[in-house]
Amino acid sequence: MSAPTGDIGLIGLAVMGQNLILNMNDKGYTVVAYNRTVSKVDDFLNNEAKGTNVQGAHSIEELVAKLKRPRKIILLVKAGPAVDNFIQQLEPHLEPGDIINTIRRCEELEKKGLLFVGCGVSGGEEGARHGPSLMPGGSPAAWPAIKEIFQATAAQVNGEPCCDWVGEGGIEYGDMQLIAEGYDILKRGLGSNESEIGDIFDKWNRSVLDSFLIEITANILKFNDDDGVPLVTKILDSAGQKGTGKWTAVAALDAGVPVTLIGEAVFARFLSAAKEERVRASKILAGPQKEPFRGDKQQFIDDLEQALYASKIISYTQGFMLMRQTAKELKWNLNYAGIARMWRGGCIIKSVFLNDIAVAYQKNKDLESLLFDDFFNKAVHNAQPGWRRIIAQAVLWGIPTPAFSTALAFFDGYRSEILPANIIQGQRDYFGAHTFRVLPGKENDRLKRDHDIHINWTGRGGTVSASTYSA
Repeated sequence: MSAPTGDIGLIGLAVMGQNLILNMNDKGYTVVAYNRTVSKVDDFLNNEAKGTNVQGAHSIEELVAKLKRPRKIILLVKAGPAVDNFIQQLEPHLEPGDIINTIRRCEELEKKGLLFVGCGVSGGEEGARHGPSLMPGGSPAAWPAIKEIFQATAAQVNGEPCCDWVGEGGIEYGDMQLIAEGYDILKRGLGSNESEIGDIFDKWNRSVLDSFLIEITANILKFNDDDGVPLVTKILDSAGQKGTGKWTAVAALDAGVPVTLIGEAVFARFLSAAKEERVRASKILAGPQKEPFRGDKQQFIDDLEQALYASKIISYTQGFMLMRQTAKELKWNLNYAGIARMWRGGCIIKSVFLNDIAVAYQKNKDLESLLFDDFFNKAVHNAQPGWRRIIAQAVLWGIPTPAFSTALAFFDGYRSEILPANIIQGQRDYFGAHTFRVLPGKENDRLKRDHDIHINWTGRGGTVSASTYSA
């Protein structure tokens, strides 16, 4: 048998898989393609990949045999059982040092000598074809083997690849929800039509909000159906998802990091999906009487711009908090400035805003929070009055703003030296003897510093406390 010539293998020939293969082929890499429905391999080779150096495989064994060592295999299949099934099929044919690029089972695979990479791919089918933002993370030992291919395949901005070692995704959920809430406030609150709102977004795209998502939102709002009616008004208000935001929210819960904005964005999509139930609720649940807006319309729009900007800063602050905690737990050395730079191209969250994040981490690679950077600290404080006015007005109108509201709630909680968690700890100790710690400066003979303390609140309880742990 001739020596293998494949640089990398890819399983999963849906649109993203096909475009990513063609992209890597354009960069000079030999890709071996495989799909569970084998006929798709031949269809791909005879059509989209015709005349390229892409190789096909009609079995897992053939796929592995065609790859140079260490073998590098990308799984672009639906998360869950399909991933597990392909890993089980691959394992007998792989050797220590081979690399599986997926999103699960890092520790389990490493025990068998295999290296794991979980990689976010952002930019949609166009990004996959011409240069996505790639966000790999997982077994650090795998990075040198895949770095060249991944960074060559990724989008390039000012000669820099939009790809660095990272490990988290889902932040676009927050951006998209904030934009949707902004649209809702302008439409239901101010009474603006889609064309007028599109003009507002166009203007915002020439400000601090300059970004891909703001740009395409303006285009969507101005796109009319054949009858001249804005097409967006004919789209069912039930948002789908592929799971990225949910995975990020679960990762945040596991890590104990308050990534509230992405979480609320995911929940908002869940609520939107309950369309029929919402229709029934709308007929029996009344809200406030809608009062026409009588204030300064332009000032309100400017306030909304600042509310969106401040909330976006909070979303990215939370996202980087999660990355820091994940890096700490997994002992990764993440380049946070590089992560911000890699999102600047081929990615649905690409924006001018990311340059400011990169600068913040270039100045201080150990920056504890974006809100501690002078630039973002000033930006949030300047935005704060308008931010609060927008949320207050939305509440009075009865317009839901889960993302705007949770962003401001996080900000107010984060800047609070004292929070009411003392009441929660008192309750937990009262009903379950879960103990509490004393506030520094309030120690005495009964309340000792750094001790887990249980109080017999009623005089009828005992002195035995429950074990202390955090889930």
